[in-house]
Amino acid sequence: MQPPRLADRLLRLFCAPHLHEEVLGDLHERYVVRVNRSDVAKARRRYWLDVVAYVRPEFIRRKSEQYPKPTNMTMLRNYLKIAFRNLAKHKAYSLINIGGLAVGMAVAMLIGLWIYDELSFNTYHEHYDRIAQVQSLEYGEHGVGTNNSVQYPLGTELKKNYKDHFKHLVMASWNVDNVLSAGENKVSRKGIFIEAEAPEMLTLKMVYGSRAGLKDPNSILLSESTAQAIFGNIDPVNQAMKINNKLDVKVTGVYEDLPLNTQFKDVKFLAPFALWVSDNPWMKEKAMTDWQNHFLKIYAEINPNSNFETVSAAIKNAEMKNLANFPEQARLKPEVFLLPMRDWHLHNYKRGVIDNGPMQLLYLIGTIGAFVLLLACINFMNLSTARSEKRAKEVGVRKAVGSIRRQLVNQFFSESYLVVILAFMLALLLAMVALPWFNDVAAKQIAMPWSNLWFWLACLGFISVTGLLAGSYPALYLSSFQPVKVLKGTFRVGRFASVPRKVLVVVQFTVSVTLIIGTIIVYRQIQFAKNRPVGYTRDGLLLVAMKSGDFYGKHELLRSELQRTGMVSEMAESMGKVTEVWSGNDGFTWKGKTPSQENSFGTLAITPEFGKTVGWQFLKGRDFSRNNISDSSGMVINEAAVKYMGLKNPIGETVTWQFRERPLMTYQILGVIKNMVMESPYDPIVPTIFMIRAHGGTNHINIKINPTVSASEALPKIEAVFKKLIPTAPFEYQFADQEYALKFAAEERIGKLAGFFAILAIFISCLGLFGLASYVAEQRTKEIGVRKVLGASVANLWVLLSKDFLLLVIISFAIATPVAYSFLSGWLEKYTYRTELSWWIFAASGVGALFITLLTVSFQSIKAALVNPVKSLRSE
Repeated sequence: MQPPRLADRLLRLFCAPHLHEEVLGDLHERYVVRVNRSDVAKARRRYWLDVVAYVRPEFIRRKSEQYPKPTNMTMLRNYLKIAFRNLAKHKAYSLINIGGLAVGMAVAMLIGLWIYDELSFNTYHEHYDRIAQVQSLEYGEHGVGTNNSVQYPLGTELKKNYKDHFKHLVMASWNVDNVLSAGENKVSRKGIFIEAEAPEMLTLKMVYGSRAGLKDPNSILLSESTAQAIFGNIDPVNQAMKINNKLDVKVTGVYEDLPLNTQFKDVKFLAPFALWVSDNPWMKEKAMTDWQNHFLKIYAEINPNSNFETVSAAIKNAEMKNLANFPEQARLKPEVFLLPMRDWHLHNYKRGVIDNGPMQLLYLIGTIGAFVLLLACINFMNLSTARSEKRAKEVGVRKAVGSIRRQLVNQFFSESYLVVILAFMLALLLAMVALPWFNDVAAKQIAMPWSNLWFWLACLGFISVTGLLAGSYPALYLSSFQPVKVLKGTFRVGRFASVPRKVLVVVQFTVSVTLIIGTIIVYRQIQFAKNRPVGYTRDGLLLVAMKSGDFYGKHELLRSELQRTGMVSEMAESMGKVTEVWSGNDGFTWKGKTPSQENSFGTLAITPEFGKTVGWQFLKGRDFSRNNISDSSGMVINEAAVKYMGLKNPIGETVTWQFRERPLMTYQILGVIKNMVMESPYDPIVPTIFMIRAHGGTNHINIKINPTVSASEALPKIEAVFKKLIPTAPFEYQFADQEYALKFAAEERIGKLAGFFAILAIFISCLGLFGLASYVAEQRTKEIGVRKVLGASVANLWVLLSKDFLLLVIISFAIATPVAYSFLSGWLEKYTYRTELSWWIFAASGVGALFITLLTVSFQSIKAALVNPVKSLRSE
């Protein structure tokens, strides 16, 4: 005798909920009576009519509730109110949570900006994804080599026979210092001589003039800063000026200074390539057809419908097929290829293979940043779960009065996100304060991208992920408590409840100890290379580049004038700085040379006083002398050259040199010097030959300051001599020790960043450890009181409260040691000259971590141990 269900459902749809029970009760009673008096069919029809009869306003109108159902916004306000109260109630824990997260987020933010800057290298140029540099692979005795300097005829060959593959193809000089002058104003700036299509290919942003300016053979394009330095704030287009006081040019355009994250950042002017050729007769005489002379660069932009792999395959034999008359070059079996601009910074070639070192550094720093942020999140999770017992009754009461788990999860996530948002605001402030220092260490010019929409979207995602990561475990863990057990007082967290916290502490200190070990090894590697004997004296050695023709032909006069000041003990000229091997040549033959031996050496043209000026150290033989005319056909070689030649008694041995098509030259070895570290201090020494002026001129002046005077006293008088004898060029110099120090810049940068991150990792880990130690001491207050009453000393209690934390750090050290050893061994492998991984480094790092842990934990342990037991046992 069940009434029609469909009719009941219809009634429930329109009838006010508070009348359901009364109305349905009446209808069901009447239905039963009717069924008993008549048949069921008639009773069902009457039931439907009664239901329809209730479609009246008094039955449809809803009754307003005394306690309205809260909206989502009301609940959110409530969540935030409770969250703020909890933060205010536990100030110390709030400070640890917010401070730790802020530091972690600031580090991640700085690293994120750095990674973005690295990945966006060269994207300033609109067509960077189609621009490349022409290079070649050469297969020699010592393996595959990469040559980023190419020959003039290769450019001609590519333009003539492969032009269909390229939209633009330009030849260019190297980016070197030149003297620019206009009237009395003169400055020294780096720049390149390049073909007219280059500004369009590089999509330079013009301030004045146009990109077509280099079509005039006597023109020049200036960077905005260079134009301002020479002409002030006026429009300099059509202004006349000189390059190196001999090339008359006209300014045809000014372009926006290129940013630091582009390979052409130091290019401060562009001049026509044809102008450079006309100023160097040797190019027309020989270089235009010489396939052995690598002295220029070629840049190309491929067609939009092509790709680098296809074009590289097409031009692979562009050089080799033209080497029939150049057997020495043909023996290297050169293969031409394109190195895309997108790979110039992070994936360059080194010794014939792609050098992934910069990209690995990117991954390394990014991983460290992620770990530092993870450490901060671990602190939040640890402290939140550790204080779970304090909030167990709150969870129990909420569940007892009707809260469902989803509401509790939302509550705890709201607290998590509140902490994250506050930490993010503090992190922005910390990042702003630290950014100048970070730029200095990382050699960057990164700015906070306030107006960049993607930055704020990334920050939003950053906050969301961090809040989720930091709040997930506490939210799910705390909301799972059973109210019955909590309110009866039988709730226990369990013997394994602290295991996740201990695991997270182990993760924290594993990362921290690994960073400590890494920092020490990087520092030792730098010091190891710095302490390597360099074979000459850098102190008081001044280097002056001969930037214009006015420097030449004045060697004797300049030397005598400088020595007359009493500030200079010696002066000499050389091809290149003493801190680099400027040139290399082949064509050498000596007694005992085997056909398989390469005949390529580093070659430096010098004046006779070079050795005395730089203080090189002789092992055998003698130095050059200006009094011996025969020394012009002599040579001094280094230890590496003697070893490579296989000469047992090198002094007096004859070496012949066939320099291209010049007549065969015969030299005699006068002396052997200790190896001079002129290239990377981490690499093997290049076999090097020093000759008096040799095949080419010099381009650097080396000045040895008198040891009895200070540099500050000597420099003004040296500058006065230069201004007197070479008034057309600004006096600019470098100290050899500062130039040598630049060789360690990359490793020192890694060391500083690793050290900085290691300190922050330890700081964040100790913050969390301090919070946990405080919590443990608070939880064991009564136990400590009982133990003191029974006679336990402060030392006993200190050991009791500290040993668990020390054990965790020891486990961390045991995990970190093999991880650090494996990673650092691989890192050191790339250096030929490297330090050793000594056992004491790992031991010292472990002891240091234990000491820091003891300092952190001892404060709370001793504080708890000194509390009067009467206070802790008062309620008992």
